[in-house]
Amino acid sequence: MTPDHPDPGNGDALADALLDEVRGLLQELRPQQLPELRLDSDIDRELGIDSLGRVELVVRLEQRFAVRLPSETFARVDTPRDLLAAVLAARQAPGVEPLAPVTAVVPPIEPAADVPVQALTLPEVLRWHAARSPERIHIRLLDGDQELRSFSYRQLLDEAEATATGLQAHGVQPGDRVALMLPTGADYFVSFFAILLCGAVPVPMYPPVRRSQLAEHLRRHAGILLNSGASLLITVAEARQLARLLQARAEQLRGVVTLADLAAPDVTFGEPAMAGDDVAFLQYTSGSTGNPKGVILSHADLLANIRAMGQAIEAGPDDVFVSWLPLYHDMGLIGAWLGSLYYGIPLVVMSPLDFIARPLRWLQAIARYRGTLSASPNFGYELCLKRVNDAQLAELDLSSWRAAFNGAEPVSPQTLARFAARFAPAGLRPEALMPVYGLAEAAVGLAFPPLGRGPLIDRVDRQALSDRGEAQPAAGDDPQPLRFPSCGPALPGYALRIVDADGQPLSERRQGRVEFSGPSATRGYFANPELSARLRDGDWLDSGDLGYLADGELYLTGRVKDMIVRAGRNLYPQELEDAVGDIPGIRKGCVVVFGSPDPASGTERLVVMAESRLADAVCQAGLRRRILAVTTDLVGTPPEVIELVPPHAVLKTSSGKIRRSANREAFEQGRVSAARRGPGVLSLALASVPGLARRGLLRLREHAFALWGWLVFWLLAPLTWLAVLLLPRRRWRFALSGFMARALAGLTGTPLTVEGLDKLPARGQPCVLVVNHASYLDGPMLIAALPRELAFVAKEALAPQFIAGTFLRRLGAEFVQRFDPRRGLDDLQRIRDIGLSGSSLVFFVEGTFSAIPGLRQFRMGAFVTAMEAQLPVVPVAIAGARDILRAGSWYPHRGRITVTVGEAIVPPAAAPDPSDNWRAALKLRDQARAHILAHCGEPDLAAGGDRQAPPG
Repeated sequence: MTPDHPDPGNGDALADALLDEVRGLLQELRPQQLPELRLDSDIDRELGIDSLGRVELVVRLEQRFAVRLPSETFARVDTPRDLLAAVLAARQAPGVEPLAPVTAVVPPIEPAADVPVQALTLPEVLRWHAARSPERIHIRLLDGDQELRSFSYRQLLDEAEATATGLQAHGVQPGDRVALMLPTGADYFVSFFAILLCGAVPVPMYPPVRRSQLAEHLRRHAGILLNSGASLLITVAEARQLARLLQARAEQLRGVVTLADLAAPDVTFGEPAMAGDDVAFLQYTSGSTGNPKGVILSHADLLANIRAMGQAIEAGPDDVFVSWLPLYHDMGLIGAWLGSLYYGIPLVVMSPLDFIARPLRWLQAIARYRGTLSASPNFGYELCLKRVNDAQLAELDLSSWRAAFNGAEPVSPQTLARFAARFAPAGLRPEALMPVYGLAEAAVGLAFPPLGRGPLIDRVDRQALSDRGEAQPAAGDDPQPLRFPSCGPALPGYALRIVDADGQPLSERRQGRVEFSGPSATRGYFANPELSARLRDGDWLDSGDLGYLADGELYLTGRVKDMIVRAGRNLYPQELEDAVGDIPGIRKGCVVVFGSPDPASGTERLVVMAESRLADAVCQAGLRRRILAVTTDLVGTPPEVIELVPPHAVLKTSSGKIRRSANREAFEQGRVSAARRGPGVLSLALASVPGLARRGLLRLREHAFALWGWLVFWLLAPLTWLAVLLLPRRRWRFALSGFMARALAGLTGTPLTVEGLDKLPARGQPCVLVVNHASYLDGPMLIAALPRELAFVAKEALAPQFIAGTFLRRLGAEFVQRFDPRRGLDDLQRIRDIGLSGSSLVFFVEGTFSAIPGLRQFRMGAFVTAMEAQLPVVPVAIAGARDILRAGSWYPHRGRITVTVGEAIVPPAAAPDPSDNWRAALKLRDQARAHILAHCGEPDLAAGGDRQAPPG
């Protein structure tokens, strides 16, 4: 045996060699403070080696001793002696058959022919697939480098039913909550569906990484058991010994069992009746161990969200989802597993521990199984960049990967660019990368970018966003713009809006709180009415995130509670945390930046807390100088406090996210090391005055404009209504209305630009004007812009209204029924006859408007009328009205309106065949829509769809 590969029979030599590797790692991690090293030293508490350090140590031991250690080694061992035992066991174990080379492709599974569109619950979905394709593979479960087992739909249903029988024998009733604390594996899949089949409610909890920390782990998570009222906990065998400890904290907990304890008794399973509105499971949000927040999700919520996500990514029978995401997290549970279940997509799943130990396995599984869909938080992509070498890269084929979702934590534009460039030689297409946005309160998904576009990065002027909350595009030569990736528009059926501190909707490119609505919006938090009430804003839910909309797409800038207001400016911690984390000697991903009020000055201090293993005073002084310089360069202001703390001092959630609020609380309560202060608080207070004054003046101007706008409107509107009622001639009524509308725009300082008036047919030549509809301002501004009488085609619901109906009738409007097909056809004939008589007709062809920017599907009534009456179609685009006054809001904002008239489109001669006339009307619609889309300044919300609205 060589010195590099000690004789396995010589235990002392092996132990010495192992300690030598540990000592080498410690010298790199803690060169100034090398701890005493023994075989029985605690790896965490005495040696200070964290999770990533453990991974690095395992890799070195495998290379030193020419062994392959199990993935869980880095998580399970507590001492170097444990590592020694693992190395010895690996040397004596027989070889295992590894996965086939990544170039070898697993034969594809027969694709699903259909999806269960009528299913109302998750058990219905599983039964639907089990009945139609009982032997199709649903799940391939990987364990390290092997495929451990697979589940067909029938196997999963049969095993879940057997376990459900055992649950019923343990007294589980419909509606009971059953906690589930299991690692990724067959037991988890079976247990989760067994609970659902009983009509009970699963409560996923994340399992402990190391069994030695099980007791402490359960103590910290007893709050979830207590809040959920769980009657049973299904977990690993070791946890049964702690049942009494748990029951003392959560008295309603009747038992702690393993899957083996639920072996089916000799009785028949009786499945209870279930409905779509029944609670499917409780999703406890990250960091909810202290104050648990269990998001209530019904079967209908989950299926609505899964269907919307599937529509957005065009999920199909040829897809394969590869996942390492934890099953206690919504992205892994709903996005990966339950979404794959619904669409009949094979799911290839591995343990998160397998991924963390060897990130290459994730990419190898995508290559081997020809994965088309996969997802990871940003850190997973970073881990692949760090741990996959050139030789491994050369063996990968990622050409099948069509959608690489990046979500669940802030998305780094740098990570997106580097990952695309690094793995392009492996066939990864850059357009496959998709930053997405979602949250547990919406089930999981909320905004997805267009499929196949690739990342869209917005460069924003730093000062405009910080000082005024305006996401103003940065100049091309701006050396330090803020860069935000687009998460895309809201999913089909969902809506997003941005509101200010008072809950008033904001226009595009204005930063505020992100609110959403949609079919999977949670009804609230379980047993927490106070938090549930704070979640809602009327029909909207507060996401807790900051962001802005541009061209209808969402850009996230941070968390509301994490934003730092300093010297009248908004500072965003994520960017600064990344920059400080890049400083040598600072632990990457272990930096937290937050604001903390200074009692002496009443201002907010900027605090940077960073983990470092460097304990030497000289080294720490150097780090502080680097942090001070980086902070000042990046955000234009120095931090008041720089805290250098030891490893594990920065608090994180179970999924590795920084807990800024918890760190702020620890700092303010003095539970971290003594603060190192920067500039004096008096200078900060003085520096704050101009910025605070600017922000206050901006808010004052906004309120003043809104007040003035309504004052002008209520002065002009009654006079206009009365004059239209009294004037005898229609031409005079239109002239007066146009004058008053222009006066409204002029007196409120709203520029009204009209382009293309020369393209209107001559006065007296009738036409059909088709217009997009974005705001209540559209009608008045159209009258102000077009110098002629128009016959508006309005919905019948306005006719009986005294004010609106009377006014429109005096202008010659025609009312139509939009929802009764027979009435709608009669109205269409009447409108056609009016066009034939010589009047120009105006159709708002979207039918209605909403707060969400975007051009919707056009209704066909205008184009059928144009064909039958043989009238030219004139497209008219209105831009800017929605930003000034949105649907659902009576708070006007400053803005400008542009009305653009397009070339008249002459319809072809009517044909004897009605189907030919319909196709001609469709062509008229498409030509008119192209003009309006090009000039309305909003995205196309009907892209890719051919669904037609009924005529009318």
